Amino acid sequence: MLISDYIAKVIEEMLEDGGGKTEVKRNDLASKLGCVPSQINYVITSRFTPEKGYIIESRRGGGGYIRIVRAQMTRNEYLMHAFHAIGDELDERSGAAFVGNLFERGLLSEREAFLIKSAVSQASLERVPAEHKNNVRADIMRHIIMTLMS
Repeated sequence: MLISDYIAKVIEEMLEDGGGKTEVKRNDLASKLGCVPSQINYVITSRFTPEKGYIIESRRGGGGYIRIVRAQMTRNEYLMHAFHAIGDELDERSGAAFVGNLFERGLLSEREAFLIKSAVSQASLERVPAEHKNNVRADIMRHIIMTLMS
């Protein structure tokens, strides 16, 4: 098992034990797991993201921590959270992560997830100038989410 997988597993266990919320002290967790604090940061920033259904807060300083909260929301609250998390630009990988998370939470059928991924794929946006693809992809995702909310 890779160290990043192990760190993610430990944080998931902390979230389970904390009812969907935990506070991580980077240095303490790094010492416990035998890694450097930057590895903790990497795992949190890459695996516990808004598009994957997490809310991250941090406080710096001697008593600093990173608070991770697994979003517990109604269907429309979660869709609104996703809508706002998308922002003005969305790359293909992040779009796929949003769709995958909506599917995992039961908010999309497998077919809907497939169709949305296709709609925001590089192939679908082939004729869009490169400098506008991520803006167009974000617009498409936000419009799809708004349609899902109605």
